[in-house]
Amino acid sequence: MLVLGFIVIILLGTALLLLPYSTTGGITPVDALFTSTSAVCVTGLIVKDTPNDFTMFGKIVILLLIQIGGLGYMSMATFIALIAGRRIGMPERILLRESLNIGTLEGVVRLMKGMLIFVAVSEGLGALALTLRFLDKYPPAEALFYGIFHSISAFNNAGFSLFSDNLAAFGNDLTITITVMVLIVLGGIGFVVVNDLYNRFMGHNRKLMIHTLIVLISTSLLIAAGALLIYLSERKYLFAGGDFSTGDIIISSLFASVTARTAGFNTIDYAVLQPATIFLTIILMIVGASPGSTGGGIKTTTLSVVILHIWSTIRGRRETVIFNRRIPRVMVSRSLVVLAMAIIYVGTVTLLIIDLEHTPFDNTVFETVSAFGTVGLSTGDGGARSFCAGFSDVSKIIIVFTMLAGRLGPLTLFTALLRQKEERINYPEGRIMIG
Repeated sequence: MLVLGFIVIILLGTALLLLPYSTTGGITPVDALFTSTSAVCVTGLIVKDTPNDFTMFGKIVILLLIQIGGLGYMSMATFIALIAGRRIGMPERILLRESLNIGTLEGVVRLMKGMLIFVAVSEGLGALALTLRFLDKYPPAEALFYGIFHSISAFNNAGFSLFSDNLAAFGNDLTITITVMVLIVLGGIGFVVVNDLYNRFMGHNRKLMIHTLIVLISTSLLIAAGALLIYLSERKYLFAGGDFSTGDIIISSLFASVTARTAGFNTIDYAVLQPATIFLTIILMIVGASPGSTGGGIKTTTLSVVILHIWSTIRGRRETVIFNRRIPRVMVSRSLVVLAMAIIYVGTVTLLIIDLEHTPFDNTVFETVSAFGTVGLSTGDGGARSFCAGFSDVSKIIIVFTMLAGRLGPLTLFTALLRQKEERINYPEGRIMIG
């Protein structure tokens, strides 16, 4: 149901973008499908220049697709049902649980109500801050639309921008860069974490959940380590010029680290970055955001469980433990499967596109990982569009499927396509030498 729901929304968005009053010069069905998928999967890769190739109607369609895709269509449908006064039944609660990626049905509707309030407040405050800043350069109506669009795009980790150079022109603007970074982090840590923090602050819980602690610690470490390593990689190159002050270097490094975690906004040109920076960004893009959030990737908790399991195995421990709590073996197994599937899928798609398009390896793998992680960063096509804008229709369709796989999660998607009935047979144990 989740897979089919996303596909229906994508096809509806494609149909709307194909309307003659959605674009300024027309659009092909494949490009409309690509743009709709990129918006619904909150990726941000573009094959058309968003500010110039789409009309106001087309931009509003993209904005709505971003909002629906970021929250999940089940959350939006439930919100509409609640407004209409309709009771939320058990099937809808089960789908909500899967959509929000939580482990229990208890309080799922209450969690969703709190999530919608949190989204409205975050996006509203973000839009206000951005609008006030844009008022210095644009008329009130234009500044308001810019503020709303970029606030929703940032909170949902979409990366779509109404400027052809994305946010490169605002790289040294503290108000815009900090507001966008805060929105990205708030949308990327997951609604379960936000709810847990709220309950702890209000005194409803004595302590935070293990999940919340892992998300907060891993997110903080990834942002800090990513920013430091990006600075070290570019200190003699990009940041060596006179255009960057000390403050600009700090903000640019932090922004590059934050946005690589599925957001897709950029204040620097990724086409001129060093190979080490590109490789580091690829790692951050694969990891992505946290479960139950608007972001993609394998998720911070998956990486944390894999690292903890590796450490426990090296030390000869039978169980994976953190904060004096044992992580269930099924969770460890799922984490390893998700990581393995991500690496295999990205590798396969990269090789396939290189064979079809004869493109450079580094640009191609960067684009593929960006699609899979629903990030939207790109080395570019030399203009305002993403590198994949020059792909053939076949390769664009492959990227479309990659964005969908990244948004839903490879395990969810392939389980929906390939799952069979559970076997009731226990086979004899077989010994295999490894290592």
